[in-house]
Amino acid sequence: MLGTVMSFLRCIRAALGIWQIQSRVRIETSVVLPQVCSACGFVRWKNTAANCTRGVDYQSPNTRSRHMTVGVLAGTGAVLAYGLYRQQVQQAEPEGNAESARLTPSALGNEVQTSYPIYTRQDVTKHKTMADGIWVTYKSGVYDITNFVDLHPGGKKIMLAAGGAVEPFWAMYAIHNEEHVYQLLEEYKIGELNPEDQKQAILDVTDPYGNDPLRHPVLKVNSFKPFNAEPPLEILSENYLTPNEIFFKRNHLPVPEVDPRKFSLEIVGEGMKSIQLTLQDIKTKFPKHTVTATLQCAGNRRSEMNAVRQVKGLNWGMAAIGNATWSGVKLSDVLKYAGLPEDTDVKHVQFEGLDKDLSGSHYGASISIRKALAKDGDVLLAYEMNGEDLSRDHGFPLRVIVPGVVGARNVKWLSKIIISKEESKSHWQVNDYKGFSPSVDWDTVDFSTAPAIQELPIQSAITTPCNGDSLSSDDDEVTVKGYAWSGGGREVIRVDVSLDGGETWQVAKLTGEKQDEGRAWAWKLWELTVPLPKGQKNLEIICKAVDNNYNVQPDTVAPIWNLRGVLNNSWSRVKVTIKSPNRD
Repeated sequence: MLGTVMSFLRCIRAALGIWQIQSRVRIETSVVLPQVCSACGFVRWKNTAANCTRGVDYQSPNTRSRHMTVGVLAGTGAVLAYGLYRQQVQQAEPEGNAESARLTPSALGNEVQTSYPIYTRQDVTKHKTMADGIWVTYKSGVYDITNFVDLHPGGKKIMLAAGGAVEPFWAMYAIHNEEHVYQLLEEYKIGELNPEDQKQAILDVTDPYGNDPLRHPVLKVNSFKPFNAEPPLEILSENYLTPNEIFFKRNHLPVPEVDPRKFSLEIVGEGMKSIQLTLQDIKTKFPKHTVTATLQCAGNRRSEMNAVRQVKGLNWGMAAIGNATWSGVKLSDVLKYAGLPEDTDVKHVQFEGLDKDLSGSHYGASISIRKALAKDGDVLLAYEMNGEDLSRDHGFPLRVIVPGVVGARNVKWLSKIIISKEESKSHWQVNDYKGFSPSVDWDTVDFSTAPAIQELPIQSAITTPCNGDSLSSDDDEVTVKGYAWSGGGREVIRVDVSLDGGETWQVAKLTGEKQDEGRAWAWKLWELTVPLPKGQKNLEIICKAVDNNYNVQPDTVAPIWNLRGVLNNSWSRVKVTIKSPNRD
């Protein structure tokens, strides 16, 4: 035992020697960070994956960067020490029985000759705490990273992956996509994932939701049946493009399982012949288009309305929103192919999904024919999301994307398009997703008196820091981050931030893809770093956005409260405390 301890201490000394050499060299943060596993959001970094072509650049002040550089280097030293220690221990261990070995894939992508136990995904989800051990999966492997948590240079963010897959987070933090990171992960491999669980599905024929896909455990679940969940707020604005696995999930009914080889889309309408298109037809008969667009649930931030007065609906926080690239074919091209007359007098395009309730009623919605046919409307029949085939939760194999319009009209698992003089008769079009006066209650509401929500109002929210967080009085600065978006293709032109409850304001830096006027479908991410107010014990941080039509957000929730808790776009408010660090 003593020899093992001494070996570990020698490794630490060797790693510290490396750190001392590094510290004598002039270090550029932008060079160091891609070489280490830092997930911290308040240092300078450039997303080298989906955001590299969009100029998304996060820049922090030099003081904070220097502090983070030292911390990252120290963390790297610890990782090196532990890695060297593990290597020496492994070299001292006797070789296993070659006859019992088998070939299994490693995180590096090659095959290694070794034998591992088989674990189910349910086994993995039981290991989400330090007491039970922290397990994660990567591809088909199962890894126990308990001993690495405190060594992780990115801090406790690694715990977000506990009990689940690391791929969504590695997609978010592209610096993980390095060979040395895969090598380090292989040190912690303890088993293989059950082949059945690799299919990401649980089959239960007695439960209409039994065949729903598995979801990442980091999601905050608002309901299981149907499944509705949002990502942790603090990671929502880390990427301009929201990773598919943590993009908010809004389902109204069980998720259908669709065989793409048997899939067909039916198009019918007044003055038209009914036609059927296969998925292959859609992909080959029409030009492919890609649009970057934000989707937002009508109930985003409903929890804040509940704080004023209870409403009916899922208790969404501020993360029922996400941004992605969507690829497919233009709806206008498909309708033209189907024979829609240019002088048509129809008013609506209805959509019907394959998801249905036990009575056989399908989810449905509709949009105006004007939006559907507009050359700058960019309405898509999409089959890809962020460069990948749609997942089941997001509408595989085909869904509607209606940029600038509430998420409820972006029908998933699309199976039928109906051209009509009337809007959809679906419950979710006629008797839901409508706004009312605060004076209207469930005894007096008449849904026929209000139009269905289409374009959404200006919106913004604070993602970092989170409500209830504590800051150290020793910090020189505080960094505030968030998102901002407006419906109808209106561009966000400014985000104002206050640290004193709205007494004074400062303008945040906006980042995001530049889009054409009237077609600003995607959100803007924003960030502001300012000196931490001295002598304060509490801060109320507020943000509000302005779009290019000078639409602004209302300052409080109460005047826009409604019985369904939709359309909350009031100022986003976060309260934090400032604490003095304990010193011996």
